[in-house]
Amino acid sequence: MTVTGPDFIALQVRDVEAAARFFEQHLGLRRAPASPPGAVVFATEPVPFAVRAPLPGVDLDSVERPGLGVALWFGTSDAQQLHDRLAAAGVGIVAEPTDSPFGRMFTFTGPEGYTITAHGG
Repeated sequence: MTVTGPDFIALQVRDVEAAARFFEQHLGLRRAPASPPGAVVFATEPVPFAVRAPLPGVDLDSVERPGLGVALWFGTSDAQQLHDRLAAAGVGIVAEPTDSPFGRMFTFTGPEGYTITAHGG
């Protein structure tokens, strides 16, 4: 048996359609041709990404901030341009752009309080 690494990432959210619109409008993600019930899968590469309704037993109202302790990074061709666009749209910026070994990077608040780092360019 060999584990090759992550091959699917999904954020559990209360409002799947609102979260999907956020990723479409602000990050330009495109929906995949098919998604299972209660989820929206995006055509991201190399790892598919989705937003989905909470799994049984997950109570998002009982946590301070969803995803606490998990670092979710998205690659982009121009992190500074994405930062400027998100900031102009009123999206919360958690960490301003800075140069790093992974290129220009910054962190913003996504749907329902998830923090997301964008890097590249």
